Amino acid sequence: MKFDPRVTYALILALLLETAGGLIWAGRAAARLDEVERAAALQPEMAERLARMEEQLAEAQHSLARIERRLETR
Repeated sequence: MKFDPRVTYALILALLLETAGGLIWAGRAAARLDEVERAAALQPEMAERLARMEEQLAEAQHSLARIERRLETR
């Protein structure tokens, strides 16, 4: 294999290392994106559960207020 004399082996090695680093970075970015997509798929379910819990908490607060009023009138 013959190269132009201006191209050194260090330059070729640097290009290979940069390419490898870029591929590794792209692989990690794809893995993070997959994780975000999985988390986003769970969001509607979590939002629904949170809404139900908020409603239950509001009902419990109303019940507690009603009990407190009854206790105060006695």
